[in-house]
Amino acid sequence: MSQSATRYAESHLYRIRHSLAHILAEAVLEKFPDARIAIGPPIEDGFYYDFEFSTPPTDDDLKQIEARMKKIISGNHAFTMREVTADEARQLFANQPYKLELIDDLVNGRVDEDGEQIAAPSATLTVYTQNTFTDLCKGPHVSNTQEINPNAFSITFRPMAGAYWRGDEKRTQLTRIYGTAWQTPDELKDYLHRLEEARKRDHRVLGQQLELFLIEPLVGKGLSLWLPNGATLRDTLERWLRQKLLDAGYQPVVTPHIGSIELYKTSGHYPYYKDNQFPPMDVDGEEYMMKPMNCPHHIMIYRSSPRSYRDLPLRYAEFGTVYRYEKSGQLHGLTRVRGFTQDDAHMFVTPEQLEDEFISVVRLAQEVFNELGMNEFRARVGIRDSKKLDKYAGDDSLWIPAANAIINACEKIGIPFTVEEGEAAFYGPKLDLVFRDVLKRDWQLGTVQVDPNLPQRFDLEYTDSDGQRKRPIMIHRALFGSVERFVGILIEHFGGAFPAWLAPLQAVIIPIREDHNAYAQEVAAHLRRHGLRVKADLRDKHMRNKIKENRALLIPWLLIVGDRDVAERTVSVRLRTDEDKGALSLDDFTALATRLVAERALNIF
Repeated sequence: MSQSATRYAESHLYRIRHSLAHILAEAVLEKFPDARIAIGPPIEDGFYYDFEFSTPPTDDDLKQIEARMKKIISGNHAFTMREVTADEARQLFANQPYKLELIDDLVNGRVDEDGEQIAAPSATLTVYTQNTFTDLCKGPHVSNTQEINPNAFSITFRPMAGAYWRGDEKRTQLTRIYGTAWQTPDELKDYLHRLEEARKRDHRVLGQQLELFLIEPLVGKGLSLWLPNGATLRDTLERWLRQKLLDAGYQPVVTPHIGSIELYKTSGHYPYYKDNQFPPMDVDGEEYMMKPMNCPHHIMIYRSSPRSYRDLPLRYAEFGTVYRYEKSGQLHGLTRVRGFTQDDAHMFVTPEQLEDEFISVVRLAQEVFNELGMNEFRARVGIRDSKKLDKYAGDDSLWIPAANAIINACEKIGIPFTVEEGEAAFYGPKLDLVFRDVLKRDWQLGTVQVDPNLPQRFDLEYTDSDGQRKRPIMIHRALFGSVERFVGILIEHFGGAFPAWLAPLQAVIIPIREDHNAYAQEVAAHLRRHGLRVKADLRDKHMRNKIKENRALLIPWLLIVGDRDVAERTVSVRLRTDEDKGALSLDDFTALATRLVAERALNIF
């Protein structure tokens, strides 16, 4: 468990949410006595409980259940824990098949698909009781319901959802009722406000509204199609980052979308990562795979020529498209897809260069995110899970120096970080950059990973100054993570109102009448010559309708032109916020717009 997760699990808020999950189950069973209960854990912003119903609850039922929960809370009921034997537990939950399955797992221990034990056998079990309800649980809970504010939780804030038992699509689909809970009503109010803002900013909705992308079932689940506006946004981001990489000494490379399975067996991606890959395909009797990672391909480019210490650091960069198998239920717009493009780079360094190179990568990430107005971010140092060392390649002699280099780099830069066990890649420790958006949501963006193992697997070498053959260290680095996911995050962060330099269409010229069309076209041509993305809206519609429709597309500048503008060579500037900036000479507006775009300003006036 990560440090942040550990802190949360030890908090009073965690106990409140866990206790409310039990209170929810109690209220549900009172209204639906034949319901079967599954599990009800606390989660990041609340809790949920999974049920099997013969007839699922309605929205009105949920309101009644929430009201009943408040009455249970006001009863000042204690949460009491007691140990029971397996037989006693089976008697308690004789009519609850999901609980009986959990009891068997707890008593016998549980193994994963590979036969590895993930839960040790337990001789005794614990149950918690409050009021009339008893649940199989290890806690923790509040001591009494009076510790819960009945006006600081809600189960009607979001719709119910389907959830397969134990996440297995072959098992029963249950009904999941979500709850959110806080310590004060003001905190609940603030959360619900942010939730409503998040709905308005949903990148899937804005993606359609702004004509950025679409995902068509006939093309395939989790495969995005970029419309002209989205492709322009994406291209702008990529061109900007490519130039930064060239300035920082990176060399561009391009690699194929498939590769021999032997390549991924050598790298370790196939045995360590096979559950997230598409099945191999037969090509003339050889097995090939859709590329899950770019790094083995970059390694082969490094290995194609003899290398000297004078060549290092060697930095390869590629916007490389990769393919990963994601379950259908996990797909989500652009942020969880099956085919995506990584802004990937791999550096090959000497051990002496490792720390300085790592620092330069993190500083580049800071520069990139700051220019996008994404200033609030922290770092997460991922190291091996000490209880599952067989899940990782290499031994302590490789891992410990690599992890220390990451921690030393964070301390020198002064970036806040946590060390979280079990968050490493299979081949080495890593640093994840976690960004907090305007709605206070955390998103993992870029990642920087130190890899001493793949150079060993591929027998990479360089000739050192003493003439000896030595092993380089690799740094894996992606700043955006994936272009698709990053664009999805940007859409929600900006609410679709991108800074002018990123906006697919930066200005639209709207003639008041048809006899102003020629001047509108002249203005558009003039602005295009100065590098701006513009169009003249010459549709046979009323000016007010054009303004309304173009504002809905969140275009930064709406330029209205009429008789006076034609006579004086001006444009009447209206912002997408509907703020009227009045008339500017065409030259003055051109100077303003090109300056804001060149500076990559976050403001549009």
